[in-house]
Amino acid sequence: MVDDRVRVGVVGLGRMGKFHAANLAGRVPLASLVRIVDADEGIAGDVSRRLRGVEWSTDYADLLEDSEIEAVVVASPTPLHADMVEAAAEAGKHVFCEKPISLEVERTYEVVEAAREAGIKLQVGFHRRFDPDYRRAWEKIGAGEVGEVYLFRTSLRDMQAPGFDYIKGSGGFFADVTLHDFDAARWLIGEISEVTAFGAALSDPVGFEEAGDIDNAVVAIRFTGGALGVIDNSRVAGYGYECSSEVMGSKATLRVDNHRRASVETLTRDSSHQDYVSDFVERFADAYAAGLESFVRAVREDRDPEVSGADAAAAFVLAKAAERSYRERRTVRLINETKDGEVFYREAE
Repeated sequence: MVDDRVRVGVVGLGRMGKFHAANLAGRVPLASLVRIVDADEGIAGDVSRRLRGVEWSTDYADLLEDSEIEAVVVASPTPLHADMVEAAAEAGKHVFCEKPISLEVERTYEVVEAAREAGIKLQVGFHRRFDPDYRRAWEKIGAGEVGEVYLFRTSLRDMQAPGFDYIKGSGGFFADVTLHDFDAARWLIGEISEVTAFGAALSDPVGFEEAGDIDNAVVAIRFTGGALGVIDNSRVAGYGYECSSEVMGSKATLRVDNHRRASVETLTRDSSHQDYVSDFVERFADAYAAGLESFVRAVREDRDPEVSGADAAAAFVLAKAAERSYRERRTVRLINETKDGEVFYREAE
């Protein structure tokens, strides 16, 4: 029997890299994890042992020079993404890249173009598109069950902030957090023409000021079709992790609100209680595996990925527009144009 699985390598074994590697090793039937790479020898060796001896090294070139590897998952620190994706494209490897592709807009577009010229598949890790609940909402909207969309609302809140070392290299609050909401907004509703953002550092004003960042934000958006949107984000919700959304239309309203560990409510004499998930990995565990499965299927079936590099670029431009709006205290207007079937954004002059 011919093994039709896509041979995949993973570079970068931080939290997401380890998670992707574990999924590829056991939860993605069409994938075969054949090599992992991390600059830290101890980490690479330890992950290899946990994954039953998958080959490992500390040199990314080992992965790129392996002619049997068809695809690469790039989960390295963000500043390395762009160069690593380009190197993989040059080596003829298809790429699944964690967001964002780069912390610079022009560099992001350069990478997207490099992938296109090389003829490789480039998918970016917007996991919400593969979550069963969000996907069902998307299907209902596409089927016309909501009617004309009037309002989009979404909340993305972390239980507690990551360390300031991470925050300083994250690209800023909007590029690190709100980026996912912008992608969901475009995917579910459509293109965006205006962004107005408000932000504040509330939980640790001194620490966040020294990091040049914020911990809470509200973003108002206007879609080109006329609908309005509201995004609220927090790094310090305290009670747990939440990712919930609502789409209100002329025929119906959809709500996605699955951020509980189980659909069990505990009732006592004077209170009720439900357990909330602690982070995005717990909430979207199935979605991450489904995203990888979709990627390797695109490789094997020679079709376009469901979420492209151009989608990543669009969300990043919107995130930078939100940052500009917050810092300059004004609404930022955007223009988009279609090229080769994909949408590209830029800020209006």
